[in-house]
Amino acid sequence: MTATTVTPTSVAVRPVASRRLLSGVFATLGVVMAVWGTRIPAVQAAAHLGPGRLALVLLAAAAGMVVGLQLGGRLAHRHGPARLLFWPAVTFGLALALLGTCRTLTSLALVALVFGIGHGLLDVGANTAAVNVERAYQRPIMASLHASYSLGALAGAALAAATAWAPYRALFAAVGILTAVAAVAAIPLIRAAGHLEASAENESTEDGVPAPRLPRRSVWLLSALAAACLLGEGAAADWSAVHLHTLQASEATAAAAYAAYSAAMVTGRLVGDRLNARFGPTRVVRTGAALAATGLGTCLVIGSVPAALIGWMALGLGLSTAVPSLISAAGRGGPRAVGAVAATGYLGLLTGPAAIGALASVTAVPTALALPVLLAAVVALSAHRALEPR
Repeated sequence: MTATTVTPTSVAVRPVASRRLLSGVFATLGVVMAVWGTRIPAVQAAAHLGPGRLALVLLAAAAGMVVGLQLGGRLAHRHGPARLLFWPAVTFGLALALLGTCRTLTSLALVALVFGIGHGLLDVGANTAAVNVERAYQRPIMASLHASYSLGALAGAALAAATAWAPYRALFAAVGILTAVAAVAAIPLIRAAGHLEASAENESTEDGVPAPRLPRRSVWLLSALAAACLLGEGAAADWSAVHLHTLQASEATAAAAYAAYSAAMVTGRLVGDRLNARFGPTRVVRTGAALAATGLGTCLVIGSVPAALIGWMALGLGLSTAVPSLISAAGRGGPRAVGAVAATGYLGLLTGPAAIGALASVTAVPTALALPVLLAAVVALSAHRALEPR
């Protein structure tokens, strides 16, 4: 490879191209996960899996994702996050396609494990690269990138619903292969992102800027708050409709609760960067988390269907910028910190709904849903300590 002279114009263009690349990566993550999640019942039926065996498949995917997140932090630290935007994406897509061909518990669990590892590696690569691109922009962009994920998830769910009449394996194959092909087509942009990283490292070396450091206690706090926020997301996905059912809502109205939550979260993320630039992430996260706790908590006390819909919308809007801001803050500690925060956050997403279910079994659904309310309040009270540089 021959050396090239970087002109002022090319320096300005590279962050824009990298941002477009990452928007596509986040959107792809959302599409693939929504397609997989919405067609899990079809996979269960085709493989004749009971609830217990299906749980093993989902556990394999979750375990793989946690492994990928932890491994991704180390790889991104050594080789740069751009290296994690190609092969993990190819693996992620092809694993989805293979999941459509599996008909036994063993094959499903093994491929789900690979699928989860690809997901985790790609997630760390995208978030760590996003931290670098945000630095190049010198203004907040993380919330809009995470909005791409949310929009991708909505698109994936709509695609799965529109093709419900077709065999799920055809959908998995189409989306999975397109994901792999898109990764190949994006190789020039991935290389440009790698050059952007190298340029940033060279500038830091020349300017005498020390390597990023973040106290371990700060990483723990960011991780805990990420888990608290994603537990709320898991609660909305798995328990919002159940909550509406306890209020005697119709099937359509109960399903609308999660749609309202998702729409509010997308809206918040689309405007989140502007709010962060104007007021600072600490104030935005603190105010948003307070809105989430107050909105959902009030709706649980009132106990009516309209209040419940507003409460779930408040949760989505209030927490919309929290995780992107926590990831940006973790970026001060480098890729390993980003991987640790992401991994712990996903543990909250995965274990939170089960914890709410356990509480609901000994109390009641509205009482159990006080857990995400309390955790949102903790986020509001801890935002300053977590997000302010120390």
